[in-house]
Amino acid sequence: MSDARIVVSPESLAGLGHGQLAFVKAVKSEDIKALFPDAPPLAPGQNFWALLDASGTPLMVSDSREAVVMNAHEHDLEAVSLH
Repeated sequence: MSDARIVVSPESLAGLGHGQLAFVKAVKSEDIKALFPDAPPLAPGQNFWALLDASGTPLMVSDSREAVVMNAHEHDLEAVSLH
């Protein structure tokens, strides 16, 4: 059996879901500033959840996965987990 992998270009990924898909990603407090430059300083080692559009643009961050998923649904986006 082959171990073939499918590679999706960033352009194709950005078009995935035609504005109907958003990704839920676990992030550490140390990574928040890279995603959200205007975020206040955070103590290291904290866990958060980020909501990203298909192109990887951050939409929101919360300490609650449920809040991120609810926000996606409020904006008619299907939330998909990103590992």
